[in-house]
Amino acid sequence: MSPIEQRPSLEDDELPSPSLAKPSPSPPSHSPELTLRALLPGLLIGTLLCFTNLYFGLQTGWISMMSLQSALLGYLLSLAPGFPKLPKFTPQENVILQTVAVATGTMPLAAGFVGIIPALGLLNVEDDGQPALLLGFWQGIGWAAAVAFFGVFLAAPLRKQVIIKENLPFPSGTATAQLISVMHSAPPSTLRHRRPAPTSSGGEYTALPTTTPSSDPDPDPESLPSADDSELSLTQLQADATQGWRALGWSFCASGLLTLGAYFVPVLFFIPVFDIFHRGLAREWLWWFSPSLSYVGQGIIMGFPITLSMNLGMLVGWGMLSPLSKLSGWAPGPVGDMQTGARGWILWTSLSIMCAESVVSLIPVVVEAVSLLFGRQKTAEEEEEEDEEDEERLVPTKWWAWGLAGTSVLGVLGVWAVFHDEGGKIWAVAIGFLMGGVLSVLGVRALGETDLNPVSGLGKISQLLFAVLQPGNVVANIIAGGVAEAGAQQAGDLMQDLKTGHLLHTSPRAQLYSQLLGSLFSIFVTVGAYDLYKRAYPIPGPAFPAPTAYVWLSLARLLRDGSLPPQSGKFMLASAGLAIAVAALKVRAQRSGYAWAKWVPSGVAFAIGFLNTPSFSIARLIGGVVEYAYYRRKGRGHEGIWLIIVASGFVLGEGTVSVLTLVLKTAGIGAATCWGCVDGVCPSC
Repeated sequence: MSPIEQRPSLEDDELPSPSLAKPSPSPPSHSPELTLRALLPGLLIGTLLCFTNLYFGLQTGWISMMSLQSALLGYLLSLAPGFPKLPKFTPQENVILQTVAVATGTMPLAAGFVGIIPALGLLNVEDDGQPALLLGFWQGIGWAAAVAFFGVFLAAPLRKQVIIKENLPFPSGTATAQLISVMHSAPPSTLRHRRPAPTSSGGEYTALPTTTPSSDPDPDPESLPSADDSELSLTQLQADATQGWRALGWSFCASGLLTLGAYFVPVLFFIPVFDIFHRGLAREWLWWFSPSLSYVGQGIIMGFPITLSMNLGMLVGWGMLSPLSKLSGWAPGPVGDMQTGARGWILWTSLSIMCAESVVSLIPVVVEAVSLLFGRQKTAEEEEEEDEEDEERLVPTKWWAWGLAGTSVLGVLGVWAVFHDEGGKIWAVAIGFLMGGVLSVLGVRALGETDLNPVSGLGKISQLLFAVLQPGNVVANIIAGGVAEAGAQQAGDLMQDLKTGHLLHTSPRAQLYSQLLGSLFSIFVTVGAYDLYKRAYPIPGPAFPAPTAYVWLSLARLLRDGSLPPQSGKFMLASAGLAIAVAALKVRAQRSGYAWAKWVPSGVAFAIGFLNTPSFSIARLIGGVVEYAYYRRKGRGHEGIWLIIVASGFVLGEGTVSVLTLVLKTAGIGAATCWGCVDGVCPSC
């Protein structure tokens, strides 16, 4: 790792080129945008992402927006034989395609199917006073529909403030716009951010880190392919379209075949390699290695700093606190038991770190929002910019006002219809949507400044409120957090896409249509996929532990009765204090534009390392190292796109083949052999 130098705040003439703050000149009014050849591939790619995000979300609690990958896959698809070529596929169509794909692909988190819904299935009469709540298919449709659109209409009124007036960087949205402009040989004018774009962060939900190549061995979000490379990149991509599909194909097939092989021979994903150091590390302490190419691909997408933070958390949680709690008698059960074992004990430390970092990261956002609310004097540098879009391309005020009101009312009625008074009194559910709207504003601003949408932390803030409004009601507490999480994520998704569209002159109205279409379609895809997984596997269970479900439920129980496992309170306070200090340092460094800010550990990524067994984190670290080494060697240029293609193939391969293994499991076809498996490790044996 090269030495890291302190970088002061950048002035306009020091900002790296190119970075995008304003859109390029408007395209001709007849340029196609909302077309079938953009919408249909967007729905197809989004469906693949939906299955993939549900699969990995239930395994690890982490999903990705995948906007960069969606744009790249859409562009490669436009070069494929048989794709309608007249008129030429435009950058604006590519924006619409990735908007639809993102809206479809992120619904598993927006509707809580990787956390909230599994948490309700963990309820029991002894601990919670009521049995588990297991939603049927149509109940799932009702819940998802209730929360799927509220955040979409929240984004429209915020666009003018955060994108036009304040010109927040939204690093991943900016990176996606740059990639699209390079591929289409239509670079926006080289205009710069007023402020440097902060380094990308990670979390339970994070927009895709900007992994485009740079000559700097430690690329920043602004280190993107330059306008000068556009013609070369376009020529290369067109000439090598077959090579691009070949790279995507072999990486997809390699990951898929390995996944299928691991289904029939489970030891392939549960190699007890650490037993060479101490017998029983796999069976008793859950230390094994999973050579999953999809995890490697996710590590490439996350980037080296995030995977490093995750593995630091893994070492502290599973290498130090897990054996400490077990050997001290604080967690006497089996290590993997979430109730009495070390895995459940270290969860509390993870929860305190998540909450602490979320609060700290939101403080500057709240301060700035309050100052704007009370009419802070604008400097000459902050004068309001005019929106260059034509009026007929914008979302009319009455549209988003009626949409926001309508989706709020329908959402309240929908949640109450599914859960009745178990999910809270109808007035309390209404307050939950109001709270979700306020918290969504904070989430959007945090995403715009830091590239991190702290939806999990925002949901927990809502849980704290409902501990007062509906004391003792665990279900209402979890549902309130789910409503806030859904609103913040949907609003953040569309705002990130609106930034991309703003830079490439795509109609905000067309993007609203795209988001609504993707969300509507994904309701049925997500609920159907979850229903299939639930029929084939216990959720949570060995194959799909759904770690964030325990986080939601544990906090709800803590707020109800205040009980904690032995000695965990002391570690929670100590870890929260340390997380606050580190998060404050990171926020300060990011806002000042220091280059070393990205190397300050991400608290949420650190905490995710606690929630997942070591195998998940180790494989991702391999991907992070590959990403760092590749860009250090290749530097700036079109060649960096191939790493994104390969990483996408790795991730999509396992996610897609998991549907096949799901069918096999449902049909009663299991593992072919348990040879080499360690008792108690492989879920199939």
